Amino acid sequence: MRFRSVVALVVGLAMVAAACGDSDSDDEVASGGCDPLPLHSEGVLTVATGETVFPPWMGAGADDFDDPSTGTGYEGALVFALADEMGIAEVVFVRTGFDEVIAPGDKDWDFNIQQYTITEARDEVVDFSDGYYVVDQAVIGRADSSLAGATSLSDLKSAKLGAAIGTTSLDYIESVIDPDSAAAVFDDNAAAKAAFDANQVDGIVFDLPTAYFITAVEITDAVILGVLPEADAPDELGMLFEDGNPLVPCVNAALSALRDNGTVAALEEEWLSQGGDIPTLAE
Repeated sequence: MRFRSVVALVVGLAMVAAACGDSDSDDEVASGGCDPLPLHSEGVLTVATGETVFPPWMGAGADDFDDPSTGTGYEGALVFALADEMGIAEVVFVRTGFDEVIAPGDKDWDFNIQQYTITEARDEVVDFSDGYYVVDQAVIGRADSSLAGATSLSDLKSAKLGAAIGTTSLDYIESVIDPDSAAAVFDDNAAAKAAFDANQVDGIVFDLPTAYFITAVEITDAVILGVLPEADAPDELGMLFEDGNPLVPCVNAALSALRDNGTVAALEEEWLSQGGDIPTLAE
């Protein structure tokens, strides 16, 4: 009996010790290793973004073109809100090309934000935050073209369509619309807009907020022909990190807090809700 009591005592102490150990472990997991924050440069949030930034995502003020540091535009404002939520006083921006970022290897920044859609293929070589925006795709065309009356994807089959390389917009053209002629592929969104303006393509595909801005400000004789139906699941934009970056759960926790307190919804309303009823094309 005495032996059994000793064994029970030892087992009980072991369980208490294990429970204490689990509590510490849970606390560490819950905090995501975020104290201190695992930043690329101590005390500084280093954010990568496009070689050129454009409204409504960044640089959306009247005098803020191509300046991400102003905190204008949805992504620009979101970066500073995240930094504030994580207690980071300084934010530094660096520039990258779009396609070069989706590659394995070391990154000299904390995360990249420039409308990266979260996909399984990309997630194999980089990490993503939780989604910060669910985005529709839209096709832009000329108001006086035959495409202006399009009501379904089949009405786009004969069109020459284009989009920037490495984007889900291009993937959508190739895999869902599947037009009769190969999609025109451009180095970036600016090149796609220039080609459309020069009548080299009939239509260009962008995310809906960008399409709103282009037709309202940049190519005012163009119109949004329609919102494209979802391919499989809604596209979500995520911040892109080096594979295995321990900062991911810290950013996710901050993003969740901003969503819960209404900040994310308020920023969407301020920068991305352009109004107007754009029809969704039938499949």
